[in-house]
Amino acid sequence: MSSATAGSQARIVVVGSLNADLTIYCERLPLPGETVHGNGFAVYPGGKSANQAVAASLLGGDVSLVGAVGVDANGDMLLSSAAGAGVEVSGVRTSATEATGVAVIAVDSNGENNIIISAGANGTLSPADVAARRKRSTAPRWSVSALRSALTRWSPLPGQGATPAPQFC
Repeated sequence: MSSATAGSQARIVVVGSLNADLTIYCERLPLPGETVHGNGFAVYPGGKSANQAVAASLLGGDVSLVGAVGVDANGDMLLSSAAGAGVEVSGVRTSATEATGVAVIAVDSNGENNIIISAGANGTLSPADVAARRKRSTAPRWSVSALRSALTRWSPLPGQGATPAPQFC
């Protein structure tokens, strides 16, 4: 049962990254300076925080996501994917100056991988984004962050009235 239907339960707020995962499959990972041929390519919605938000929503949580994407097809895909899984995305800011974050992932036939991340709009996430979310709604019961984003000062979302203070995990 989602917390929206449970009445007394509060929301889950996830703060952090949304990335487009550009994934190429290959027989083996290249050595430094080497080029290998791939045998498949896909773009997936990702980012540790977006993944956590979607998982919590699919498990019945009433989830809100705070982050940043660019004004581009990857940002549109990430917002659509999260919203389609039931995540409330009004806390995801659109950056007019930075592209959506991407992860370039190579996966070999054994499932081993290497990943290079370009933060893009994730790098613009700031305490002001968390404060803006705080002004829009009541305090969450849970706050989750996988801070690969460059928040320099973290300000937890405070409890209000009889609402328990947020738990961090």
